[in-house]
Parts: sequence; structure tokens; C-alpha cells
Amino acid sequence: MRNAGIPTDGLFLNADAGFDCHDFRRKCESVGIIANVDFNNHTKNDEKYLLDTELLSLRYSIERTNAWMDSFRSVLNRFDKTASSWKGWNLLAFHVIFLKHINKFKKSR
Repeated sequence: MRNAGIPTDGLFLNADAGFDCHDFRRKCESVGIIANVDFNNHTKNDEKYLLDTELLSLRYSIERTNAWMDSFRSVLNRFDKTASSWKGWNLLAFHVIFLKHINKFKKSR
């Protein structure tokens, strides 16, 4: 990110417990990134770190949506030759995901 000229000071990074290690946290801190990393039960942490669980739960929603988007890759990869077609296919996939979600919500009521 430094090579691209993107400033990292104050950026927030959400990560699961697989990234819970001292080296990772120190590297993030050295470049100004605030690491919000879930705690790994198998890692001994003598140091106390802050964890924003609400923000971490939003990460799960984002990861789940990304997985749903990946299920549309066969359609997206065949037709996204231009930026406008890529945007169009992504919007179509978002709408399908949204409609499926709304349909499940209506059935549960």
C-alpha cells in the first residue's frame, strides 16, 4: 500500500483468530493500522489487546456476502470485458442475493 501511495495511518483491519499473533499485531501497529483481531484460544497472549466484537460481527456479514458473490463468478467471468458490464453483472448478483434474503425473511414471519 505504501508503494501505491495509500496512507495506512488510522486504518482499521478486522481479522479472524487465525491472524492472532504478536508479529502480525506489531506489523500492523508499525504501519499505523489498528488491528481488530479475534482472539485465538490456542495462542498465549500475555499482552492485553482491545477487541471490538460488534465490528467483528459486521466482518462476518461482509465475508458471507462475498461468498455469495463468488457463487456468481461463472456468469461474471464470461461477460465482464468492460467496467460497465462488470458493474452490471455485479448489480444483478446483488439484486438476486437481496431478493433471496427478503424471501427468506418473509417466510420466517
